[in-house]
Amino acid sequence: MSRTAVIVVDMINGYEHEDAERLVPSARRTVPMMRKLIDRARAADVEVIYVNDNLGRWRSQMSDMVREAARGPHADLVEAVCPDEDSLFVVKARHSIFYQTPLEYLLSQHGIDHIVLCGQVTEQCILYSALDAHIRKIDVTVARDAVAHIDPELARAALRMMERNMGAVVAPADEIDLG
Repeated sequence: MSRTAVIVVDMINGYEHEDAERLVPSARRTVPMMRKLIDRARAADVEVIYVNDNLGRWRSQMSDMVREAARGPHADLVEAVCPDEDSLFVVKARHSIFYQTPLEYLLSQHGIDHIVLCGQVTEQCILYSALDAHIRKIDVTVARDAVAHIDPELARAALRMMERNMGAVVAPADEIDLG
């Protein structure tokens, strides 16, 4: 039997990096759909897993990262999609949620073979994570309206690549079957 998890990528973010000015407007538009998707997942008893860049802070824990990001200039974006006490949390150091993280093992331990990606950045971490999931034979759905981008043209191309080249389902968050 197939099990699904919603993966929230890189949303614990202080938005104090070089691309933040271009990312924030897109994040602001997509956060409400992320929130709805996360709420739907929790209501359906679907695992919600946060995978977040550690920004080079190797001693950080989830609570430290959330607290630090909430002090940033766009705390409202962080607070809207914060992990709760039941959420699982994986730290990553590179673009893919799988690269040198325990995520693949965690998914296998929970019997999860389908992931729904939301978060940021569509043309970077979401794209590379979808590719790595595809290589691992994990089914991927991307919540088209719940992924934020820096470059709209590259984001559109990334979504097409995920759909065509990786067999990902790309759909509005409200239409994704979490069953």
